[in-house]
Amino acid sequence: MPPLSRPRDQADDRVDDRAGSSSESGRRSARRHLAFLKALAIGAAGGALCTWLGTPLPWLLGALFACAGANLAGAGLWAPVAARWAGQWVIGMALGLYFTQAVLGRLLALWPFLLAGTIYALLLGMGFAWALSRFGGADAPTAFFGGAVGGASEMASQGERFGGSVPLIAAGHSLRVLLVVTILPFAYQWLQVHGSDAWVPVASVVDYRGLVALLVLSWVGGMVALRVGSPNAWVLGPLFVTAALGIAGLSWTALPRWLIDVGQVLIGISLGTRFAPGFFARGPRFLAAMAVASLAGIAASALFGWALALGAGIAPATMILATSPGGIAEMSLTAKLLQLGVPVVAIMHVVRYIGMVLSIGALYRLLARRFGWQAGDGRGQGEPG
Repeated sequence: MPPLSRPRDQADDRVDDRAGSSSESGRRSARRHLAFLKALAIGAAGGALCTWLGTPLPWLLGALFACAGANLAGAGLWAPVAARWAGQWVIGMALGLYFTQAVLGRLLALWPFLLAGTIYALLLGMGFAWALSRFGGADAPTAFFGGAVGGASEMASQGERFGGSVPLIAAGHSLRVLLVVTILPFAYQWLQVHGSDAWVPVASVVDYRGLVALLVLSWVGGMVALRVGSPNAWVLGPLFVTAALGIAGLSWTALPRWLIDVGQVLIGISLGTRFAPGFFARGPRFLAAMAVASLAGIAASALFGWALALGAGIAPATMILATSPGGIAEMSLTAKLLQLGVPVVAIMHVVRYIGMVLSIGALYRLLARRFGWQAGDGRGQGEPG
């Protein structure tokens, strides 16, 4: 008679370990999906409320504030990177629709101002870095890359290679973008600034067959940009593809308003879910210094943008958005919804962003040799109090 049971062997243990690991992975995945669905629901509710209240950028700011507030209270909301990419994809297409041959000619004539804006951004970032080091107690790489006016993920990645604190760099960028995205749209609404530039999209009517073709081609553009390692690939790839079509005279469709609203919600959720319980307890001196420096930077950028606008012959409201220390998608979207110079704002931020990403590491190495700053191997993660 065969035995009813047999001793367990190592193979059995490995099978159970794999089963347990797979089960835990499945539960973790389910929890994350639930956290994302909650974020979507809360973000959409926040957007609807802000639309009813008549705030600027209602779907973006509503989703941002609602998700940030809920997460700080312990809601455990989460957004996958794909949600941010999808939102950026939509906004990238929306920005690209403003480009034509005539617009390109006007933008090429602005190259001295594009260069001036990039140099200003580098100097502004160094000012932020000084404040974070002097008043925030941050080490050199954390202060430098935390203050740099570039994308949070790119600056955190480069800062880590030099021994900076990734959590603090990311937190500093999140706080700065939150302040810029909040203050400028509300200030413009209060001042009743809108419609002072005659820049309009190539197409004004939604054609859903053209929309499908545009979605496919812009998705390909985003995937190519992602594969080649382009920074901010899902803004720049769709933007360049859509702009190229417009410059070639191919104006297939406008974007439906609901699609732009969905893009706003996805970006708002992605920004808002960065704020988790204990966010402001993570290096409070650092974040306080970042907040004060950001406010000063917004004011300084407004003055610089105004002066640049006088030289370029462009509406000051447009150039202030173009030189602000905010993100490409958020500032360009603000320009679009306020009917300002979207191509100017977009191209200023794109040129500044690319220049920052390509030069910031070399600039840090140069300054580190000059001033004796640390240039670690990426393992330093110290956080000031």
